[in-house]
Amino acid sequence: MSLLDCTVKNCTYNKTDCCCKGDILIGGNHADSTEETSCESFNERSVDSFQSSTEHPSKTINIDCEAMNCTYNSNFRCVADHVDICGSNAHAPSGTICATFTER
Repeated sequence: MSLLDCTVKNCTYNKTDCCCKGDILIGGNHADSTEETSCESFNERSVDSFQSSTEHPSKTINIDCEAMNCTYNSNFRCVADHVDICGSNAHAPSGTICATFTER
């Protein structure tokens, strides 16, 4: 599990920079930079709705990862101790990034 900081405030799963989804997927199969990654689990919040797959927001989370060129990808799992997801005003997963991505 990774310590997660998510600043994508308009994601339906974000509550106080924690994720309430339970686990997330980072996309970017052929990514060579952070800009080519995304949080594929992003779901834009409508109005002030909040959706949760778990009862409580969590700072630690399991992260599946498709970014094969990332140092932290081990068999499609993120093994970074700390992960930052960014994307202010995102409207789709492509508007988010994994700021922790480090090319191999």
